[in-house]
Amino acid sequence: MLYRHLGKPIFFKMDPEKAHHLVIGGLNKSDLVPGGSAAMRLMYGVPETADLAVDLFGLHFPTPVGLAAGLDKNAEAVGGFSSIGFGFMEVGTVTPKGQPGNDSPRLFRLLPDEALINRMGFNNKGAEAMAGRLKAIKKRRIPVAVNIGRNKTTPNESAHEDYRQCIRTLYPYGDFFVVNISSPNTPDLRSLQHGSELSNLLAQVKEEMELQHQQSGAAKSLLVKIAPDVSDGELEYMVHTIAEAGMDGVIATNTTLSREGLQSDKAGETGGLSGKPLRDRSTEIISRIYRQTGGKLPIIGSGGIFTGQDAYDKIRAGASLVEIYTALIYEGPEVNRKVHAGLRKLLRRDGFSHILEAVGADHH
Repeated sequence: MLYRHLGKPIFFKMDPEKAHHLVIGGLNKSDLVPGGSAAMRLMYGVPETADLAVDLFGLHFPTPVGLAAGLDKNAEAVGGFSSIGFGFMEVGTVTPKGQPGNDSPRLFRLLPDEALINRMGFNNKGAEAMAGRLKAIKKRRIPVAVNIGRNKTTPNESAHEDYRQCIRTLYPYGDFFVVNISSPNTPDLRSLQHGSELSNLLAQVKEEMELQHQQSGAAKSLLVKIAPDVSDGELEYMVHTIAEAGMDGVIATNTTLSREGLQSDKAGETGGLSGKPLRDRSTEIISRIYRQTGGKLPIIGSGGIFTGQDAYDKIRAGASLVEIYTALIYEGPEVNRKVHAGLRKLLRRDGFSHILEAVGADHH
């Protein structure tokens, strides 16, 4: 209730991006202050329970609910986010070289729709800066995925070099990696999801991951984040190519360009839409991927999760883990406890003793 009655009214009177930086800064500082992390865990932490902990990608996830990429673009608040109930988190999207992103304003709240539109454009400080921050973290409570992208000025025919460079720089510091080819805010990026461009790119990043594995002796998983704005045929091709390339999983989905059913006067802003309007489409994409692959390609579900029921719908559709983003903005850090309590109640209702038993249940 603290966020809803005190924090949210203050933040929502501020420019969205300024509020965002304030939150990241606050979470960063909370981890630096003696006793700060413990206090955050006491207020917002989610205790690990046997029915919700997941082992996947060679990693242990104390809870199945993670933080999607985009909130902590530079890995500045990993300790803070680790203390408020997340079971894992993505940092980034990071590019080889730092870049300012698109012009402001570039982040908008759609209050009647409980949604956000962003056209940030991969604003970040670069892979070297992120590597330094991740290296400085002495102990991690949760797995950290590094979400990688290409620089705005890099043409698609050279995109593989950017992705490979990110992997080379950050391989020692990420627990797993996510190839972002689905942001709508970097020109022409989404075309990398289709045709020979996709298979060529994935072959390159897979090769780099294997090189780093050989050099370091540590195997790490590589996932691909896909867009919701694809036809059934495009999705089928993408999933086939991702599986054939030996990727370890899919994150479904990124933000959408659709504006169907929106009520907000900000609906005309360009950029990617996240939040409740994306919920059903992302769940449908998860279901199609699970069905096509027979459940053999792990899925992380993302898009419009605000409640335990929202998360459970994605799990029953085929997701082994889920992520939130917009709900954290609207609901505050209390949302994690709410989602987890809801998930446990729904598992018991349906007679499941562990969350993985519910994965893909709608198909069985």
